[in-house]
Amino acid sequence: MFYPLGTTALALAMVSLLPAINSQRTSICFSVTSSSSSAPSTRRPAVILPGLGNNTGDYEGLVTTLKEGYNVPCVVAQVSRFDWLRNAAGLVDPNYWKGALQPSPVLDWYLKRVEKAISDAKLLCTDENKGISLIGHSAGGWLARVYMHKFGFSDISLLLTLGCPHLPPPKGVQGVIDQTRGLLDYVATNCPPAVYTPDLRYVCIAGRYIQGARLTGGSNSPPDEHTSGDLNSDGDHSLPSNGNSKYVPAGPTFQARFVGQGYKQVCGKADVWGDGVVPEMAAHLEGALNMSLEGVYHSPVGSDDHTRPWFGSPSVVDKWAHHLLN
Repeated sequence: MFYPLGTTALALAMVSLLPAINSQRTSICFSVTSSSSSAPSTRRPAVILPGLGNNTGDYEGLVTTLKEGYNVPCVVAQVSRFDWLRNAAGLVDPNYWKGALQPSPVLDWYLKRVEKAISDAKLLCTDENKGISLIGHSAGGWLARVYMHKFGFSDISLLLTLGCPHLPPPKGVQGVIDQTRGLLDYVATNCPPAVYTPDLRYVCIAGRYIQGARLTGGSNSPPDEHTSGDLNSDGDHSLPSNGNSKYVPAGPTFQARFVGQGYKQVCGKADVWGDGVVPEMAAHLEGALNMSLEGVYHSPVGSDDHTRPWFGSPSVVDKWAHHLLN
């Protein structure tokens, strides 16, 4: 099965069984605290695209939060967990074994669900000029980019991705196998580049829930340099670290080593920060407005709004929902 269906499911199961991690890091990025919000008028509708292995029902909480807290009407693409088994059709494609798999025909079923969800969302529009927001969680983020490439994006004003592995894994790294079997290479080569303009905005949000570790060796390396500092030339948007914070090396845990192996399959490195499944460095795109949220877990499955918040937990939504309101 291409893309980490097996790996992601196993990683989510393993991480969710382990104790929640203290979200007070010594590193940078947004803290996850809730604040009150009000939305006096109906906003442009949003279409939520489920991630690999997730189903429509996993996003009920997010839909409620956006509707009740921000007056954003939502449509979730209709996907069941069983639907993801359709991807096994890729196994009979010779390009799968060559690592050159393309989205069609194996992912056409998902793109049709996106098309239907967008059609339903258009019925909720009160102003034709507002356009629609796409919210892509995990694989739903790069699948949104495939949809925009194939079907156009004249009706879309915002693509906001949550913990999406946008970048193809590096070639030639020992022990790294492209679990997308070439799909992310296709996306990187064929899909339009990310932009942040008045007409179309890409916002890519990464989580920093746990730092991975190498399978062998001592302490983790210090926090990644690329995640600190102000807005840079690549469009990365992050906050400087607290001047009083100090990195204290500690022996990596089994959890960190296990998660690190998952990170390595995505970005080629194990000792990096990520949301427990997708490394931070893979969840950002050049040209987009990139954000990193501290203490945020990858999936609604295994999450807890208080001890293990995910991207759709109310306190976390409060950090990115304003992009849907502008």
